[in-house]
Amino acid sequence: MSDAVQTLTIVIPLQVKPRGGRKAMVRPGVLALERRQDVTLIKAVARAFRWRRMLESGRFATINELAAAEKINASYVSRVLRLTLLAPDIVEAILDGRQAPGLDLPRLLAGFPLAWEKQRASLSPA
Repeated sequence: MSDAVQTLTIVIPLQVKPRGGRKAMVRPGVLALERRQDVTLIKAVARAFRWRRMLESGRFATINELAAAEKINASYVSRVLRLTLLAPDIVEAILDGRQAPGLDLPRLLAGFPLAWEKQRASLSPA
């Protein structure tokens, strides 16, 4: 039996990129996807599902109560809550940064079809 030390070298290609005022290591190819992530849209989708959960749990009885607690306009809360009606694959694409070019929060707040198939036809990448 040999007492020689064996060394194993693993090479992982990484790049150092600035992220929000600090540096982070990312794998090549990941950066291209992250550039398309619309943080404003992602936050709005997350907020919509959080608000829906608050309403469904009974924490707030009405959209007006929720809006007052969040100190924002009830009309805005209603428009953002509609994001919970998006097809699951569209929500996933938004979270992954794979949404169609030009699909942003103002576009979604302006309205979209309720039927998922129609959403896919009008909101998904070609």
